[in-house]
Amino acid sequence: MIITICASIKFYPQILEVKKALENLGYEVLTPPHEVPNKEGRMIPVEEYYRIRKEMVDKGENIDWVWERKEQAIKWHLDKVNKAEVILVLNYDKNGIVNYIGGNTLIEIGVAFWLNKPIYLYNSIPDGVSYYEEIKGMMPIVISGDLKLIK
Repeated sequence: MIITICASIKFYPQILEVKKALENLGYEVLTPPHEVPNKEGRMIPVEEYYRIRKEMVDKGENIDWVWERKEQAIKWHLDKVNKAEVILVLNYDKNGIVNYIGGNTLIEIGVAFWLNKPIYLYNSIPDGVSYYEEIKGMMPIVISGDLKLIK
């Protein structure tokens, strides 16, 4: 079975850890892109991309290329959602939100839902977010960290 992991890039160390654990269970695992092309087309880590993006936004510089890379990364990962049989959302604590699910991940959950793919959440749905009911309505399966519950 092919599993696509969906998560904030902030969780990349956890993404790699869970990927390895899933591979040890016999699954093929697809992950979010960890590199994107910079302005000149050279591949850079997404952490560097986010640092450059923030710096350029703060300075008020023209950042059209930054949004082009963001569009490309979103499409790359949605292709992986399409290819997978299920998705696994790694939702850890971030920005003071317990079990954080951000905008990109919410989009990926919605696409998986539309494609009738099972949606697994590593942790429960975050409380107090405006889109709680939307996630709940897509009927995700909460595994509370137990990867063996993915079927």
